[in-house]
Amino acid sequence: MVSQTTKIMIVVAALAALAIIVPNTNSFVILLATRALAFAILVMSLDILLGYTGLASLGQAAYLGVGAYMTAILATKYQFGLGYDFWLVVVFGILGGAALAAVFGLLAIRASGTYFLMITLALGQCVWGLAYRWNSLTGGDNGINLRQRPKFGIDLANEVTFFYLVFAFFAVSLLAMYVLVRSPFGRSLTGIREQELRMKILGYNTWLHKYIAFIIAGGFGGLSGVLWAHTAGIVSPENVVLTTSVDALLMAVLGGAGTLVGGVIGSFIVFGLREYLSTLVPWWQYVLGGVYVLTILYLPSGLMGIPERIRQRRLASSNKAADSKKLAAAS
Repeated sequence: MVSQTTKIMIVVAALAALAIIVPNTNSFVILLATRALAFAILVMSLDILLGYTGLASLGQAAYLGVGAYMTAILATKYQFGLGYDFWLVVVFGILGGAALAAVFGLLAIRASGTYFLMITLALGQCVWGLAYRWNSLTGGDNGINLRQRPKFGIDLANEVTFFYLVFAFFAVSLLAMYVLVRSPFGRSLTGIREQELRMKILGYNTWLHKYIAFIIAGGFGGLSGVLWAHTAGIVSPENVVLTTSVDALLMAVLGGAGTLVGGVIGSFIVFGLREYLSTLVPWWQYVLGGVYVLTILYLPSGLMGIPERIRQRRLASSNKAADSKKLAAAS
């Protein structure tokens, strides 16, 4: 078994390599990596619910949409958030996502399993309906174009500078969520995922724990939306459509639910495959769908579960060989 310290060192080394290699590539790779990092925050926030609390949500795109639309509306209608006040927009985006999650959670947390999934789907579709129909505020189907990125001592119009900003937010978010899931509160979430009834018997308020996790996930989703708005340069109903929530869910499963880092890996793989396959074949969606299906069938624990599966197979093989030797010696 790999120790927790070794795992942390591997992640730090991978992030350092990413921070060094990506800025020295071309503009396309830098933009792709920036988008993947911004979206990875949303995927990790979903993993808090899916991997650690056992709640599969199909409404996570709503919180990204709140942060993104708030950023775009403030920038285009009020010229707010294009200077040092950008940091206030970040705070507003986090609070906006958390506030929406607090409202949605009062309805969704009452259910579990498939019912929870359907409620979050319905709530997410309500946000999509508002984004699509409220033309005076959201621009409707045309969306809102952000013509410029913030400037506050540094010019974020520079793609490398903006990459490092998004990378910094991503690294801080990863650290914060890692501390959260390793804390006593995070351990209690894992306990609720495994045996909720037992946690209730032990005196834990499981509803409150799930509700707080739901709000925290919404806050990080709002942060992802703020960064995504400036990364994509446009905010539209496509950002809050069901497909966005499904993508986040599948990325978390592909990388490995309950690992945080797995969601990041899934995000980079899907963004990379999507761009690469779209240049090769017009039916690239089917190829990507096939990757998802094969992962669920043959790697239910995701890519992060491969080392453990290899270890278990080696252990099973060694046990089988040992048993064979005992039988041979006995005979």
